Amino acid sequence: MPFVDIGEIGCDPARSLVFEHGWQSWSPTGSYRLHERPPRAADPTIQVLCYRPETPVPDGVFQGEGLLAVDPGDGGPVSVWSAPSPLEVPSIRARREGGRLVVSADGPVSHWQAESGLDQALRTWAERIAEGHAPPAVPAVPPMWCSWYGYWDKVTEADVVDNLHLAARLGIPADMFLLDDGYEAEIGDWLETRQGFGSLERTVGTIREAGKRAGIWVAPFLVGHRSRVFHEHPEWLVGDAWAGHMWDQDLAVLDVTHPGAAEHLVTVFATLRALGITHFKLDYCYAGALPGRRAQDVDPIAAYRRGLELIRQGAGEDAILHGCGAPMLPSLGLVEIMRVSPDVAPTLMPRSGDLSQPSQLGARLAGAAREFLHARWWVNDPDCIIVRPDVEAREDWAAHIEATGGLRGSSDPLAALDEWGLRTTRRLMVPTRTDPS
Repeated sequence: MPFVDIGEIGCDPARSLVFEHGWQSWSPTGSYRLHERPPRAADPTIQVLCYRPETPVPDGVFQGEGLLAVDPGDGGPVSVWSAPSPLEVPSIRARREGGRLVVSADGPVSHWQAESGLDQALRTWAERIAEGHAPPAVPAVPPMWCSWYGYWDKVTEADVVDNLHLAARLGIPADMFLLDDGYEAEIGDWLETRQGFGSLERTVGTIREAGKRAGIWVAPFLVGHRSRVFHEHPEWLVGDAWAGHMWDQDLAVLDVTHPGAAEHLVTVFATLRALGITHFKLDYCYAGALPGRRAQDVDPIAAYRRGLELIRQGAGEDAILHGCGAPMLPSLGLVEIMRVSPDVAPTLMPRSGDLSQPSQLGARLAGAAREFLHARWWVNDPDCIIVRPDVEAREDWAAHIEATGGLRGSSDPLAALDEWGLRTTRRLMVPTRTDPS
């Protein structure tokens, strides 16, 4: 739909703030002065991977996905423009014309005002959207250990088992051990393991024998061009959909509206659940909401939500679904945990300068800006605790994690931690808060 002007607001040019809510987990989110340029995609591939690809932002324009809020800076009420529900998420823009901001949108938008400031307006917005969609309360999720930031995509069974045993010896209270990216043969072939990884069944069995819960990483809507699924089942793919380029290959999208692909998705998660896995980190979920030709004529958000429902069918009602790289509003009510920031990294700044890319700074900014969602929509995931000696600004990252109420998960190779790192990891590894701030 084309953008249509829907309102305007007078602003103090020096003091007003515009809050942009990003499309998905990795999309930058925050408040900006009128003279500031919010973070934008560094290139077309990042636009697909980390922003909303169908609505790139023109220069000189603010844009929120399903939410744009303006504090006029003159003591007047905060104006909130919002999606009517998680099922329909318009892009909402504001452009400056003299001393006013003119607001436009490409879909239905509700508008209301709040007298109590921007922070309270955001909390009120989250509570309004949550009605009828979010659960009445969130659980106190215990802390975990994750393989990603220590072993990347070269993780092995031995790495996981070694850290399982080290955690017990070092007093790291991880309740769940999450096997992240690197075990799978190819992106899309989730039930086949990479040569050199070891045995997935044995890894999960060892974790459970130690009295811990087992978790696994899956990018459920991605199909890599090298995968067996891509070559054997082209009819399962969304036509004209490109999910970007990662793992040295182009990425296609699984069409969950196709009966064969739907059955495959349920089978993948039912099989993993049968191994004893109860926590599923669902990554690169943006792909499920990309536009394209599907077997059934449904809009991308409806297709995405159907995909999460199929995953739930396979994983079980009591499984923990943990979204990442996921469209925020469309996931409401369908996941228990949600990453609310870009990936952290051992470095403070992103290599490309784009704050959607892995970095401590990007993760801190977006995570803090979305703290108001915690315990209102789900358990926030601010990303993992990494505090080994070679991590830049590790004290600042630890302070950010401590300030959040969300998921705590160590992702260092535990043998690499020095005395400060061990002490800090032990202190931070606590269950999530169940009360919203």
